[in-house]
Amino acid sequence: MAQAEDIILIGGSAGSYGVIVNMLESIPAKISSAIIVIIHRNAKYPTQMEKSLTLKLKRPILSAEDKVTIEGNNIYFASPGYHLLVEPDHTFSLDISDPVNFSRPSIDVLFESAAEVYTTRCTALLLSGANNDGAYGIKRVEFFGGTSIIQDPNDALINTMPNSAITTSSKANVLKNKEIINYFCSIK
Repeated sequence: MAQAEDIILIGGSAGSYGVIVNMLESIPAKISSAIIVIIHRNAKYPTQMEKSLTLKLKRPILSAEDKVTIEGNNIYFASPGYHLLVEPDHTFSLDISDPVNFSRPSIDVLFESAAEVYTTRCTALLLSGANNDGAYGIKRVEFFGGTSIIQDPNDALINTMPNSAITTSSKANVLKNKEIINYFCSIK
């Protein structure tokens, strides 16, 4: 597949996994966008998230790797223990600098770097979580002309992250879970 011209970022923490699975299940079989998912995971506790989702969704779910080109029709997950950044040449970069908002990987770090590279071709979605990670990243996506979507706090299992992003956002679309799923059904 060719290098992705459009990028869709999904950030979540506690309470977001079920919604993420529902979103990924609703994506059409072929899309030109790349999807990058970042969930707060502790590197001390290995998971089989990518492997189990590959089996469930019957499509490859990839771990984002250093210096790999971001390609369309791929779904990437940020690796636990590393910040994930998007480089100007549309590749990934992994970083082990200090946690941001008590998290590594940090949603803010990914959203900010992707916004600067993809500008108006970047969509960022922030879901349930128990800290403020992602709020500043949403603001940066908007600053660079991208689209921001925040899960309705009333639909989030833990509404701290969505509420924080709503207070920093200037123009985010606040959507209920069903509206988010409908959005993912229409991705091209």
